[in-house]
Amino acid sequence: QVQLVESGGGLVQAGGSLRLSCAASGRTFGSYRMGWFRQAPGKEREFVASISRSGSFTYYADSVKGRFTISRDNAKNTAYLQMNSLKPEDTAVYHCAAGVVAGTRPSEYDYWGQGTQVTVSS
Repeated sequence: QVQLVESGGGLVQAGGSLRLSCAASGRTFGSYRMGWFRQAPGKEREFVASISRSGSFTYYADSVKGRFTISRDNAKNTAYLQMNSLKPEDTAVYHCAAGVVAGTRPSEYDYWGQGTQVTVSS
């Protein structure tokens, strides 16, 4: 069992930056691929980024490529999402997720955090 808690969301102006954190409980954090998803009101949950167990491999949605960076620190049981050059269309609730065999689909992830709100004003 893994429990995930996100933090770091907030209100920021367009062009600004935020860093989201995802703290995981348990001693098996390094056994899971980690992903970030977001969900805006009235829209489906959308893949943002994922990272391999070791952190060596990352994958991004086209909409955030070049602006967002996913990383992890297995010693601290924490994953991160650095978001730069934020746009109003990035406004959503951001969730982190953990999965053994996980890619870009929400169904591939086993554990989810409750989410943190990111609001980007124009």
